[in-house]
Amino acid sequence: MISTAADRLRVAANTATPCTPVRDLIGREDIDAAYRIQSINIELLLKTGRRVVGRKIGLTSPAVQKQMGVDQPDFGVLLDDFDCSGDGAVDTSRLLQPRIEAEIAFTLVADITESITAAQAPAFVDQVFASFEIVDSRIEGWNISLADTVADNASSGLYVLGDSLPRVDAPDLAEVTMTMTADGEPVSAGKGSDCLGSPWEALAWLSNTSLAYGSPLRAGEVILSGALGPMVPVTPGSTYRASISGIGDVTATFTP
Repeated sequence: MISTAADRLRVAANTATPCTPVRDLIGREDIDAAYRIQSINIELLLKTGRRVVGRKIGLTSPAVQKQMGVDQPDFGVLLDDFDCSGDGAVDTSRLLQPRIEAEIAFTLVADITESITAAQAPAFVDQVFASFEIVDSRIEGWNISLADTVADNASSGLYVLGDSLPRVDAPDLAEVTMTMTADGEPVSAGKGSDCLGSPWEALAWLSNTSLAYGSPLRAGEVILSGALGPMVPVTPGSTYRASISGIGDVTATFTP
C-alpha cells in the first residue's frame, strides 16, 4: 500500500493532475507510513540530480490547522529548485492548487545532531528572513488529512526569501507581527506567537522530529518555520507582499 500511495502522488505531480487522497491506502492515522511515502518520492527526485537544501514545517498556525482540519505540525523537504527568491515572477504553471503563507525562515550555521529546546535553537541560526512559502497539494481539492499532507511532502511547493538580518540582530520572534496583501489589499495577518508559540519553538520541534526520523538538520540548510497567519489561495498574475515587523518584507509576483 505504501508503494501504491507513493506512485499515486508521483503520477499526480508528473502529470499536473490532482489525485484522490492516499488515506484510503494507509489510513488517516498512520503518520509513520506517510513519512515513508514522502521519503520514497524524495529519494526518487534526488536520483534525477536534485538536491536537498532545507526543510519546512507545516501546520504550525492554529488558523492553518483549522483551515486544514488537523491538530499537529508536520515537516517536508525543500529541494534546490523550490527556491524562487531570485525569479522575477513565480511560474504559476509549475503549481497545481497553490496557496501562499508568510513565514519566518532561517539558515543554519551548524548541524543539529542532538535534541534541543527553543532556548537553544537560536545558537544554530545565522540569518533570519521574511519569507513566503507557496504551498501546493497533489490531492484534489485540498481534501487532506494529516497523513495525506505528510505523504505529499507536507504539501510543499515553492518558496521565496525576502529581507533578512543576522540572528543576533533579530527581534523577539514571538512578538513580531505580520501583514500580507494581494495587489495592495489586506488578505492575511498574524504574529510570531501564532507559530507554535514562537518560530524558535517550531525550529526545535522540526529539529527533534527530523532527528527522530533519522534525518538531522544540517549546516547551510534553509528552514521555513511555519505560517504566521492564514494561508491564501494564489491568483495568477497577482503580487503578494508581506511585512514582518523588525525583519522586513518579502514579495512574490505570479505569472498570469
